Amino acid sequence: MTTLSFYLYKIEVDPPKPGEVRIKIISSGICGTDKHILEGKDKVPLPAILGHEGAGIVESIGEGVTSVKPGDKVLMFPVPECRECSSCLHPKGNFCLKEKVIPPTGLMLDGTSRFTCRGRKIYHLYGTSTFTEYTVVHEIAVGKIDDGAPMDRVCIISCGVPTGFGAVFNTVTPGSTCVVFGLGGIGSAVVMACKASGASRIIGVDINEEKFPWARDLGVTDCLNPQKLEKPVQEVVVEMTGNGVDFAFEAIGLIDTMVGALESCHPSYGVCVIIGVAPSNSQLIFDPLLLLSGRILKGGAVGGKDSIPKLVTDYMEKKINTDPLITHKFPFKSINKAFELFQAGHW
Repeated sequence: MTTLSFYLYKIEVDPPKPGEVRIKIISSGICGTDKHILEGKDKVPLPAILGHEGAGIVESIGEGVTSVKPGDKVLMFPVPECRECSSCLHPKGNFCLKEKVIPPTGLMLDGTSRFTCRGRKIYHLYGTSTFTEYTVVHEIAVGKIDDGAPMDRVCIISCGVPTGFGAVFNTVTPGSTCVVFGLGGIGSAVVMACKASGASRIIGVDINEEKFPWARDLGVTDCLNPQKLEKPVQEVVVEMTGNGVDFAFEAIGLIDTMVGALESCHPSYGVCVIIGVAPSNSQLIFDPLLLLSGRILKGGAVGGKDSIPKLVTDYMEKKINTDPLITHKFPFKSINKAFELFQAGHW
């Protein structure tokens, strides 16, 4: 197990510059990406303040900010929406070209940081950094939400929920067969969305069988543990479904499971959606003949300034219920305990 290294330091947080917002963090979710960074799988500039699923209250705004004001409840997004680049202007694009995820720079849009500790620069994570009392983000990465929204519940709608829901609602059709590799937070969001989209069969794949009862409650119809199968799990999925599923979702971030998800798809029309973030410098290698017959391989991540606040509204109106995705709550001083449970699979 990786040794955790979270300590509470006094960080100086600069005032927001033009186009920026300083936010008091109220609640933050823990994402698998944070865990991967701690394990050294995903490389980011260090030292950094991690966290990117944050809900907070606007403390102050920089010159020119018009979409939020002090006192507003907001969510922060690791993928912003500038509404100017070719991705934002395209009807099917949501991965803003001003994002700080691929590759992570650890800096604000002007190339500087708003954090210092004992005179030393501290890097941001994906332009958000939510494991802190105060953070500074650019206006294009902030969305105002309902004043009555419970911050400790909706913070996960910053990343995990829209990633899972978006991957499904833009692809799955009623009556479809689906397989979900990884039944963690994002995988569980995928399961919920598959069920809401009318999928007729949802196969869940995970090596932690403690998640299976919970996954079935969310909508999984069949659970598979690859470590207890006599053949590769993708072969079992193909046998279970005739010739493969209509839609496969990879929510783990491993090359082997990405290939497995692709091979689980129907050869003529199956769609494989990669959601998990692979370790830095990984190379996805597979037989190109897998695509020649008609399979589709695509990726998906997060949402935009419009779609995420709408999910909060849907939550408030009880159109969706993401509460089952929250398994534990801790005060910030117990963040190490939270990660220990996370790494042990109790999530």
